[in-house]
Amino acid sequence: MKTRAKTIVWALGILVGAIIVLSVSAYLILAIFETDFHIQDKIGVIPIKGPIVSSEPIISQLVNFKKDKSIKAIILRIDSPGGGVGPSQEIYREVIKTREEKRVIASLGGIAASGAYYIASAADKIIANPGTITGSIGVVVNFLQLHELFKKLGIGFEVITSGEFKSMGSPYRRLTDKERDLIKNLVYEIKEQFIADVAKGRNLPIEDVAKIADGRIFTGSQAKRLNLLDELGNFQYAVEIAKKLVGIKKEVSLVYPPQKRFRLLDLILGRYRDRVKEIIEGTLNSPFQYRWNPIPYP
Repeated sequence: MKTRAKTIVWALGILVGAIIVLSVSAYLILAIFETDFHIQDKIGVIPIKGPIVSSEPIISQLVNFKKDKSIKAIILRIDSPGGGVGPSQEIYREVIKTREEKRVIASLGGIAASGAYYIASAADKIIANPGTITGSIGVVVNFLQLHELFKKLGIGFEVITSGEFKSMGSPYRRLTDKERDLIKNLVYEIKEQFIADVAKGRNLPIEDVAKIADGRIFTGSQAKRLNLLDELGNFQYAVEIAKKLVGIKKEVSLVYPPQKRFRLLDLILGRYRDRVKEIIEGTLNSPFQYRWNPIPYP
């Protein structure tokens, strides 16, 4: 009987010990992952940094967040001087489409000018710092001229074209007067598209936008007075605005697009080289830019 009693005591002890261990483990797991258990709602954050040379990554992120039912709103965190006309317009259109299903808030960082502001104007709300550099509504076109350099080097080029304007913008010669006039007409047309889309996105009279569409830049405070943005505040304030728009009172989880992982050698030799190459090719392939203080060939 004593042996049996000891066995029962040992069994009970082991059982109690196991229960204690499991309880402590469960408590620790809950404590560590408490945020994941309690936070049901998420806000997607899409960073838009540097010159805008491609629309595909941003549009892909917008589409993914739009499909994700756990994402209740989307914040565009913008820190960019603008970029190519085509990419800026494509992202603007996708933001407009996304607004049909989810709220989109633009949070402007240090700079969100020209094409970057073009994109922001499509959002439901724009939040900026008082000192954010924004505006720069207008178009710039750059053509690299190398003919004088080639002349000094004794290098000549002969180009045969099928029409008068086919080699317009060639770095091997100056623009003709006719070509310059043609390009000016294109610039003014693209500028009008910029004005119309900002007016639509911000619900402003076209005349009001046209008055300030001469390329000038504004601080966030000045832009607010011109109704180019809604409120002054930092990124965290933009998060609070997003929560209000969708009726969230508790804490939320901020979800960012997955980042590519690079080895140290890749970072040193590849990543920045590829980014510089992308910017150069983007500018060469699209000389028409919605961009403030452009550096044509970085």
